[in-house]
Amino acid sequence: MNESAAGSQNIVISQTHWQALRYFTLYRVVIAILIGIAILVSPKELAASYRIGEALYLPLAVAYFFETIIAVAFSIFLRRHFNWQLSIQVAIDVLAFAFLIYASGGVRSGFGTLLLISIAGASLVGQGRLVLLYAAMATLALLVCEGLRLLSGDRAPASFFQIGLLCSGFFISALLAQLLARWAIANEKLARRRGVRLYNQTRVSQRVIEEMQDGVLVVNQSGFVHQYNPRARAVLGFDPSAGSHAERHKGATNEGKTVVTVDSDEELTLAACSPELASAFAARGDKAASWNVSFQSSQTGMRLRARIVPTKSSERDRVIFLESLEEIEAHAQQMKLAAMGRLTANIAHEIRNPLSSISYAAELLADERREETRLRLLRIVRDNTLRLERIVRDVLELGRRDRRQPEPIVMGKTLPAFIDEFTSRENIPPGVIECDIDGDLVLSFDRAHFYQVLWNLVSNAVRYCRNETGSVRIAAAPGKRRGEVLLRIADDGDGISSELRQHIFEPFFTTNPRGTGLGLFIARELCDANGARLELLENDPGAQFLITGRSDAWQPPEQNLPTLTN
Repeated sequence: MNESAAGSQNIVISQTHWQALRYFTLYRVVIAILIGIAILVSPKELAASYRIGEALYLPLAVAYFFETIIAVAFSIFLRRHFNWQLSIQVAIDVLAFAFLIYASGGVRSGFGTLLLISIAGASLVGQGRLVLLYAAMATLALLVCEGLRLLSGDRAPASFFQIGLLCSGFFISALLAQLLARWAIANEKLARRRGVRLYNQTRVSQRVIEEMQDGVLVVNQSGFVHQYNPRARAVLGFDPSAGSHAERHKGATNEGKTVVTVDSDEELTLAACSPELASAFAARGDKAASWNVSFQSSQTGMRLRARIVPTKSSERDRVIFLESLEEIEAHAQQMKLAAMGRLTANIAHEIRNPLSSISYAAELLADERREETRLRLLRIVRDNTLRLERIVRDVLELGRRDRRQPEPIVMGKTLPAFIDEFTSRENIPPGVIECDIDGDLVLSFDRAHFYQVLWNLVSNAVRYCRNETGSVRIAAAPGKRRGEVLLRIADDGDGISSELRQHIFEPFFTTNPRGTGLGLFIARELCDANGARLELLENDPGAQFLITGRSDAWQPPEQNLPTLTN
């Protein structure tokens, strides 16, 4: 019997196998003690006939007891030859119980049941086909004992029926125990793998929380803090070791750069961390949805924004993310300045070319006497002046993006009126622009901004369409979400190539020599200012733009947040 295999299966001997073997040997020690006590107290009640002799009972019990002690020692100190150790113990059990059964009047003495339990226990510990060998050994031993009793005239042939039932029990219990052992081993391996994954996931999550720029607090429904990271302690300025609140955690470093887990017997309250946050937390109550609150910490004086997110834990804990409003505003200011810098550079570049043309044409006009040339130079001055005027107008329109006054815009009335005005001012033939409105739709938008966005999008569509009936289509329909409104502007032109799609919303990007390149950029900015979204869809066959807005009034998230002060 090779240690790397048990029967026909290659099974590695694990710590669990040796632990199960120790339990099995300890069981045998207990059985040996009980048998010895029974022989000492009432030996005559054990035997129906003493063909071998009553004097052999006690030596057999003593020898069996010492053998079990030796087996325990081997299972603890000799971690080799697992299958040999188990098989020898089973063989000794079979011989010992077979002798007791033969000398004590057969299977009715009860020793057959002990042998059945021993075979079942060995099958739980054993591996592969060895369990069938153990059942076969016990069956053969019982058949030999009963055969000898039959030959001696002490037993009738009908007694073999009871032996057959007991032997069948050996095989059945061995197979069932083996199946149970395999199931237990498989579950143990699965639990070990999941434990390793859980440990790794916990360590990774802990590391992520440690390095987060936001403060993190884990709070239960009653307002007790379970965990927090160093950033939360820094922005709130609380001292968890003050008073009765002690800081205990695993894997702490001297620098304190770990996620702290507070013991349940030394609970840290949210009020001890931040009275302002605790007041807002208590006033909100047990709400399932996430919510935000802005406040100023009394310990550090920092203006903070807290985002409270519920979890699906058994205690329905909540995770509080803390952000510094000063840092958010500083970052937003940096981004705004950077964007203004890029926009200013682009504006300067776009203005330089018309100014150069105007300056050059003005110099030529001073010396030119021919009327035809003078008219051509005047047209250059006029065209570039108009180009400068368009650039200034678009930039001013972009600067007014934040001065919005949202109002309900009824699509069924506004879109037809817009189409009539657009076709009249741009001299578009009737029928080129078609409108399709699905239902009574109302869009919350600043009216001036809405007209500007539509004008820019429809102008592009008319410029690149085929100028046929229905070449430009404006369709309004409800979205999948409640209160969502979809507005699609499409044309039947050649569409937008894949090379240009990624630059289409960039400022001053244009393929029209007379355009400023600000139309689509301004349209997207105005949509963002009104809580809507402008996106470019796939060609079908021409360009398609989709505005996704809402029918309810929109406000920035910060306007709905309660603000707490000292």
